Amino acid sequence: MSRLLAAAVVSLTAFAVPASASASPAVRDYPVLSAGCLSSQAPPTGVTTHETITSGGLQREYLLHLPTGYQPRRPTPLIMAFHGRKGDGSDIEAFSGIDSLPAIAVYPVGTKGQGDERAWESAPYAAPVDDVRFVSDLLDHLQATLCVDTNRIFATGKSNGAGFVALLACQLPLRIAAFGTIAGAYYPGTATGCDTSPPAPIVDFHGTADPTIGYDGDVSHGVPTPPLMEWAQGRAEQNRCAAAPEQTDIGTDVVEFAWTGCTQHENVTHYRILGAGHTWPGELVDSGPGSATQTIKATQVIWDFFSAHPLLLHLTR
Repeated sequence: MSRLLAAAVVSLTAFAVPASASASPAVRDYPVLSAGCLSSQAPPTGVTTHETITSGGLQREYLLHLPTGYQPRRPTPLIMAFHGRKGDGSDIEAFSGIDSLPAIAVYPVGTKGQGDERAWESAPYAAPVDDVRFVSDLLDHLQATLCVDTNRIFATGKSNGAGFVALLACQLPLRIAAFGTIAGAYYPGTATGCDTSPPAPIVDFHGTADPTIGYDGDVSHGVPTPPLMEWAQGRAEQNRCAAAPEQTDIGTDVVEFAWTGCTQHENVTHYRILGAGHTWPGELVDSGPGSATQTIKATQVIWDFFSAHPLLLHLTR
């Protein structure tokens, strides 16, 4: 069953009642009504606040930034941005500039694993915590308290955060519309559930001189990471895209590989950043070791990709 057809089936019941009014399963991989749209309260906008929820018996943290144009009863897109290993949410907020987008920006915070450093599920150094459930619980909470556009919930991340986003693409593809990954650490655990999950659109960026996660494949923390073109081709095959990508040079240091003709418009795009390190293209402040291109701005490219891939695109045509 395609991702959008499956979403259509479950949405017949999912939109019937608010999330807070129904028995909550551990993980909701289907569209959920944003009951927050019934509220007239106007939370602070244009500032970042530190928030917490309880998930899996643990107190979990996240940063929240509402755009200045947020209105309590107007559905607004939502972007979750996941930090890398050792991060805390404020770092990816600073170097990405996601706060400038016309979207609710959410920066979840990982739990401390090996070395007392924060990380995300799917990495060999992560704590034994169900972060997929945390994301589902966090979305339940956000949709119950804010006016979220259910059709435009997105996820992006860098490094270990990008690897976790790849896992979410396999675990929550009926709830999150599209995915963006930068300098991804694609450990074997990031592919859990991919063999049976519906296709999902994803845009990926990686530097050829990345000293942390090698572009041509590597071993990191004792486990292999795949060559990036092999990984992207695998995503394209899962989405049943055209066999070969269209290749386009952008400036002198960026090559775009775009797989189209995919099932239900679930496109896959990979950006090879020549000579770049473990960094966010278009970074506003230092984002990691190595150089960062300014030829393209990952945040704007991701936003354009997200805007073109709402969850129920083909059901609303």
